[in-house]
This record gives sequence, C-alpha cells and structure tokens, in this order.
Amino acid sequence: MLAALVVAVVVIVAIAVAVRVLRSRQDPVDSFRRQIDALSPEARRPTVDKVRRADEESGESGGDGPRRPDSGA
Repeated sequence: MLAALVVAVVVIVAIAVAVRVLRSRQDPVDSFRRQIDALSPEARRPTVDKVRRADEESGESGGDGPRRPDSGA
C-alpha cells in the first residue's frame, strides 16, 4: 500500500516537471507570431505596422528572417 502511494507521488511529480520543462521551452516571439498569424490580414495590419515603425526608429533592418508574402510588404 505504501509502495503504491510512493509510486503515485513520484509519477505525479515527474509529470509536473515534464509539463513545466515543455512549457518553458516556448519562445515568446514564436508565441506572438502564432497569435498574429491567427488573425486576418486586416486585423493584424496595425500590429505589423507598429512593429515596422519601431524597427525603423531603432535602425534595425529586419534581418531576423524572411518577410512573409501576406504581410503587406
């Protein structure tokens, strides 16, 4: 009985640790991009324009990846 309880606790802790590790691997930028991609082009245009203006003001060239054809560029 005690052995079964110990095994159950170990399994629960292992699952909790695995979930925590997997969630921490998510890149915030990827999460943002997935959220923006879920929007229609018209709905995401203000956000895309705001990011572009911020990049231009900071002097970045936007060289972190290829431009998407549907981004209005």
